[in-house]
Amino acid sequence: MKNVLPIFVVALAFLACNNEDQKTPLPGTVNTEALKDSANFTSIQWIDSTYRDLGKVTEGEQVEVTYRFKNTGTKPLIISRVSASCGCTVPETPQEPFAPGAEGVIKAKFNSSGRVGTNHKEVYVMANTKPSTLNQLEFSIQVEPKDQ
Repeated sequence: MKNVLPIFVVALAFLACNNEDQKTPLPGTVNTEALKDSANFTSIQWIDSTYRDLGKVTEGEQVEVTYRFKNTGTKPLIISRVSASCGCTVPETPQEPFAPGAEGVIKAKFNSSGRVGTNHKEVYVMANTKPSTLNQLEFSIQVEPKDQ
């Protein structure tokens, strides 16, 4: 009898995992199924350059960098993930789709603590775009040491 309860719990957990596909996404979450279907692909235009020179800052400052874009396709633009090449850069992932013709912004914050010297960082944007689902954004910044 003692062995029945653990087996029941494991079976219940297994069934719950298998039913996840049937759940309705929560508001504000990204529909990743659209990223797999080429019929939902769209195009993105970066309004400003995909490269930024942020100049010089003093060590310890946090600097925000933004990249403006426009959905130039005919389907909603879904940004599924925004990541960075380093933990010192924290990007934000937009939660809502962008209608055709709509504009938006990708933001990231760079923490210059412990980063004295020239820094070159990348921000990667995964979206339902064509021909590639990976868009690379870059910035450089010169971090000056604090005066002792």
